Amino acid sequence: MKPLQASSGDLNADRRADYAEMLHADGDHAAAAELLLGALGMTPQWAMGWFRLGEIQQAAGAPDLAAQAWTMSLQLDPSDHQGAALNLQLIGKAPALDALPSAFVETLFDHYAESFDESLVDRLGYRLPELLDQAIRTARPGRFALALDLGCGTGLMGQRLRPIADRLEGYDISARMLKQARAKSVYDFLDKADLRDFSYAGPKADLVTVADVFIYVGALDGVVKTIAGLLARDGLFAFSVEKLAGSGDFVLQPSRRYAHAQHYVRDVLAANGFSVLSLETTVIRQDRREPVNGLVVVAGRLPAA
Repeated sequence: MKPLQASSGDLNADRRADYAEMLHADGDHAAAAELLLGALGMTPQWAMGWFRLGEIQQAAGAPDLAAQAWTMSLQLDPSDHQGAALNLQLIGKAPALDALPSAFVETLFDHYAESFDESLVDRLGYRLPELLDQAIRTARPGRFALALDLGCGTGLMGQRLRPIADRLEGYDISARMLKQARAKSVYDFLDKADLRDFSYAGPKADLVTVADVFIYVGALDGVVKTIAGLLARDGLFAFSVEKLAGSGDFVLQPSRRYAHAQHYVRDVLAANGFSVLSLETTVIRQDRREPVNGLVVVAGRLPAA
């Protein structure tokens, strides 16, 4: 992942940071860390600089120094736009989080919005919109009066849903991703929203999709409960997760994405009044030239008791 671009506000500090990045790219991580630390001496309130120092210290084989830098970043930016708490968790220096910080997710996708489609589809072989579309059409052929695409991103899922939805609404945490989605002209309505704090006062939906979004949410109970409340009595819920190969319910991976166990997905759905209509294990994308296995799921509301 390329570093987020953020100036320290001091030209001399930025120049030192640029030289540090060059040394880091050449493999001289210790010298890069020393030079960046000097830049931070000039701009000690630069949260992104401290975060980047942590990454370089980690590459230099100094996890304790990395933890100190990430802790400083988090103190300077409690909203955690950089994702310092995630890195601290991954090296065992912070408790596990139930989801990625919202500010981090928003910053990440604002950063990648313009190149998102090219990177995901062309380079990583992203297939989820196609796979979810097939699963939805198999589960219930025909049209949907109202479809909600939560975490719609640039509209890749929306392009698949448009032919089968009379009204299609998209919601995403990133304003820049929504700008890309708006340019595709496939949604009847788009709005900025955080899925974990989603408020909706419209009519009940016949279909809710959440494509490649739960990789940023560990504990799914709350958001699945919210989605159950959005759906009409016979509505469908179609979504994906990365598949957890090991033990447990969900795990934050080194990629800073969550993977979920199949048993956990089934348990959460059942606890919130859903029955599983289809659940398929399949490759959903590539990551560092390795296939990423995921679960493609379509669930329906259980009849009221």
